[in-house]
Amino acid sequence: MTVNPGFDLQRLAAVNASAAFNRLIGLEVVAAGDGEVELRMPWRDDFGQYAGHLHAGMIAALLDTACGFAAATVVGSVTASHFAMNCLKPAAGLRFVSKGTTVRAGRKQVFARAELFAEDERGDMILVATGETVLVPLGN
Repeated sequence: MTVNPGFDLQRLAAVNASAAFNRLIGLEVVAAGDGEVELRMPWRDDFGQYAGHLHAGMIAALLDTACGFAAATVVGSVTASHFAMNCLKPAAGLRFVSKGTTVRAGRKQVFARAELFAEDERGDMILVATGETVLVPLGN
């Protein structure tokens, strides 16, 4: 895997801060590099669905962003062309951690996957969802 030196933790944090949605939800880039990324978001009642768990739309956003940012550390800017997710159990916690990994980076497509963990009051991390994305490099 060839790492794109232009998309390190500092650059991804700046990209993250430039996205109004990411600012709105309090998304933080805590680690990035070598085809991997880790994101964090605190729970807010605004994010819940009718049963009080994290809304599937928020789950998708966390997984998709982790995949895209992981890919960006390898190839630079990307956009998604396909995304799929699996909700494994209700996402309930004080905080959510999404970890993205670049699986394969080609010239025309990048394959990435992510896992979403809910952190409980004891600090235990529980896997609640997974996602896979096919991304297209934007050539910058």
